[in-house]
Amino acid sequence: QVQLVESGGGSVQSGGSLRLSCAVSSGTYGTDCMGWFRQAPGKEREGVAGMITDGTTRYADSVKGRFTISRDNTKKTLDLQMNSLEPEDTAMYYCAARRPAHCYIDYALEEWAYYAWGQGTQVTVSS
Repeated sequence: QVQLVESGGGSVQSGGSLRLSCAVSSGTYGTDCMGWFRQAPGKEREGVAGMITDGTTRYADSVKGRFTISRDNTKKTLDLQMNSLEPEDTAMYYCAARRPAHCYIDYALEEWAYYAWGQGTQVTVSS
């Protein structure tokens, strides 16, 4: 069973930046097919960014041009660089992993396609 541990959350002012990191331990699928999700209070969890084996990425419209997903297969980490943060970005952020059978870019932001989740890291952006 893959284990995912997020880090890097915190509190920043609007316009600031944060870098989230997700460490992948155990499991057999590595960091090939993973993504980031977030859930704000009172809202459903939503896909933020996802990546597949060949490095293709997909982003939610709300974060395009501001967030960048990346991975280090050697270190088994998945990162999310978040720039120009806005109060609307305040949420608990989760990294998640998909099995190879669901490793298509069209599924990158689909919660149902992910089988393993971290416990989350809180991001708070103040105006």
